[in-house]
Amino acid sequence: MEAHLIPSSSFRSRLLRLALTGAAALLIFAAPARAQDADPNPGAITLTTGIDFPSVYFFRGIRQESDPKFTMFPYGDVGIALFSGDGGLKSAGVNFGIWNSLNTGSSGLDADPKKRIHYEQDFYVSASLGFGAGVTLTPMFTSYTSPNGSFGTVNELLFKVSHASKYAPYGLVAFELSGQADGGSEEGTYAEIGIGPSWPLGGNGITVGIPVKLGFSLSDYYEAGGKDNGFGYFDIGALFTVPFTSAPTKFGSWNIHGGVNFLALGDGTKSFNTDGDGQQVIASIGIGMTY
Repeated sequence: MEAHLIPSSSFRSRLLRLALTGAAALLIFAAPARAQDADPNPGAITLTTGIDFPSVYFFRGIRQESDPKFTMFPYGDVGIALFSGDGGLKSAGVNFGIWNSLNTGSSGLDADPKKRIHYEQDFYVSASLGFGAGVTLTPMFTSYTSPNGSFGTVNELLFKVSHASKYAPYGLVAFELSGQADGGSEEGTYAEIGIGPSWPLGGNGITVGIPVKLGFSLSDYYEAGGKDNGFGYFDIGALFTVPFTSAPTKFGSWNIHGGVNFLALGDGTKSFNTDGDGQQVIASIGIGMTY
C-alpha cells in the first residue's frame, strides 16, 4: 500500500478526542455483568468480528493516510478446529476472513473523485498447526486490495511461529508474491519479531496487554531514496480490554478495547510519514465479539 504525504493540521486534536473517548468508554463498561454457567458454543467453529477506530492508519510502519478524518477497521473471521490429539501434532485448524479500512480523509472520500470510502479490503486464509511445548506454526495467504483504487493489489505468503508462554513471543516472515506494500519496483520480503504479554486487572476479566514488535526488510520491503532500508519500525503499546460479560453468552462474548501505540520509524518509513517525522503516536478504540 502506498503512503500519502499531505500534512495534517488537526491530527493532534483528533488524537486527544479519540483517547478521551476511549478512556470514558472503558470506564463505562468496566462494571461486571452476570456470568453464564457454560459456553453456549462449545463446537468446532468460532466466529470473531468487530470494528476498530484508530486515529491514523499505519501498516507495518508505512503511513496510509496523510490527513485522516474518521477511519474505521471492520473485520470478520471464521475459525474451524479440525484436529486435536496427543501425537507430535497436537492440534490443527483453519481460519479465513476479511479485513477492511474505511477512510473519510485523504485515502478515502477526500482523495477519490467518485467519493468511495472503501480504501482497503484484505482477504486471507491461514492454517494453525500446534505442536508440543506450546509451539504453533501458522502459514497464511493474504490478498491486499483497494476498492477505491488507491493502490495496486498485493498478494503475500506469510509464515509465523509463536509460543504460548508468559510473554507470547513470535516471529514471522512474509513474502510478496506480486505487488509492493511500499509502492516500490521489486517484490519484498518482510520480517517481524515481537511479544504480546497480558495481565488481568482485578477480578472482572479486564486485561492489559503490552505488545512490542520490530519490523525489518529482508529484501526490498522498505524501498525509499533509491535503496532498501533494513530497519522499518519499533512499536510498543498498551491495550486495555474490558469484557461486557464475565463468561460466554448465547449472544457471544463481547468486549470493548482501546489503547495507545508509540512508533519509532526507520529512514524508509520516516520518509513516508507526514513531514518526515520519525515518531508517531496512535490511539484506538474498538468493539469485538467472539462466538
